Amino acid sequence: MNWKLRLLSNEKIPSNDQKALRYALITVLFWSTVATAFKIGLEEFDPAQLIYLATITTLVVVFLIILFTRKLSLFRSLTLKQIALHALLGLFNPFAYYLLIFKAYNILPAQVTQPINMVWPIVLAILSVPLLKHKIGWKSIVALLISFLGVVFISSQGSVANLSNIKSIGVILCVASAFVWSTYWIFNIKSTVDKLVGLFLNFLFGLVYLTIFIRLFSTFNFPISGSFAAGIYIGIFETGISFVLWMKAMSLTSNNARIANLIYLAPFLSLVFIHFIIGEKIFPTTLLGLFFIISGILFQQTEKMKE
Repeated sequence: MNWKLRLLSNEKIPSNDQKALRYALITVLFWSTVATAFKIGLEEFDPAQLIYLATITTLVVVFLIILFTRKLSLFRSLTLKQIALHALLGLFNPFAYYLLIFKAYNILPAQVTQPINMVWPIVLAILSVPLLKHKIGWKSIVALLISFLGVVFISSQGSVANLSNIKSIGVILCVASAFVWSTYWIFNIKSTVDKLVGLFLNFLFGLVYLTIFIRLFSTFNFPISGSFAAGIYIGIFETGISFVLWMKAMSLTSNNARIANLIYLAPFLSLVFIHFIIGEKIFPTTLLGLFFIISGILFQQTEKMKE
């Protein structure tokens, strides 16, 4: 008997599944707010400054969690090969991914950037062909076309007639960030390091890259302001605590797919925060485009489940 039938029959859901659902919903709520935090942070900081501040915060949060969970000793068993892999992963995330996505947020409205970035699961399926030697089925191709149609609707910002006036560089940066994120996850599969320790290493190396980048192209001037608070918030709730809560949910659930699909609530909730906090008028084409993107992703996943 599946989960929906258990609800209809009033049969009690296992306590671990209830905990997993709570953890997942809290994480989705956190992730729903970060697009708004991105826009607030970028009001006074450039993309490099914002991710630099968020990266330092994430490092502190993750290190404290590592201490609390008594995993500090795991660092002693790291090999040079493992460290080298995470040095590469740190180049993808947080360095390249957040520089690209924050630059896209600088150029485009939040309601455009955030949904377009959701195409990364489709991009992941495409990149898995050359990088993991997976075969791509017809459903993945159809899913790509459906999601692309969603990108077109969202990019139109209210009217398809506006397509000639869109800031194409912003859309390109957003799609490029999806490629970087997908590549990161493909290489992350090769990691044999504990997930928390691996995350810490990624952000530690990312901080090194960001320090060099800011030294060359930006400034280490971080005035205390709303943008500063947003940077701290991003570091805590985008990758810090949220990562731990999500992993906890996935470890407790008896059905990973059910929990994983909750993530698609985030972009819709995000539009609520974007509208009421930032003040963006949400276009009908944004909702329509988001519907197409998520439909494409879910349709593509039906191919995975049968394999």
